[in-house]
Amino acid sequence: MQLTPDSPPRGGPEGEQVMERQEGVSRVEAFSDGVLAIIITIMVLELKTPAAEGLEALWHLWPVFLAYVLSYAYVAIYWVNHHRLFGHARVITGRLLWSNMALLFTLSLVPFATAYLGEHHFSRAATLLYLAVMLLASIAYAPLQREIARTGTAGKAARTYHAATLRKGLAAILVYAAGLPLSFVSPWLGIGCAALVAVFWILPWGPLDRLFLCDDA
Repeated sequence: MQLTPDSPPRGGPEGEQVMERQEGVSRVEAFSDGVLAIIITIMVLELKTPAAEGLEALWHLWPVFLAYVLSYAYVAIYWVNHHRLFGHARVITGRLLWSNMALLFTLSLVPFATAYLGEHHFSRAATLLYLAVMLLASIAYAPLQREIARTGTAGKAARTYHAATLRKGLAAILVYAAGLPLSFVSPWLGIGCAALVAVFWILPWGPLDRLFLCDDA
């Protein structure tokens, strides 16, 4: 049994089970939203105002602010995609819960990696740490999506969504992985890889997304 926004659940055990499933999905999503909100709050609290006045003192903070902007974009991307992904969820399984907790754990490391990156002015070590955290988060997202694809909504729209985003996620993992050795050449090459991943997730649906589709989607 599936519910539409205009059709309330029927009475009896089946209707109660559907309501329980919907409440379970909503609870997991609400918890995840809270964790992501806390992550953003921690990151913005790391933006310390300079003791000195003037634009020159503010300019010296550009590495901290740039790291914050990049990480804010990433957290926003994960929130948007997490919200879209859970729009396809219909039942809460143990694998889904633990996959979601693993993803949130990796994202909880973002404030630390962001602060380290900004304070050390995008050094090689800081860039490697930052890329490693982003790579872990990207890897952790894949099992969650596979579980929702397995237990969630069916149909062509769902298959198309999962086909495109799973392949885009794999591409992101490869770009992050490429950024690690490139950071030994120049840390900015590693940051460029991270920025590239952010760009193709932020861009609206277009030809780039269709590259990740397969014929049977």
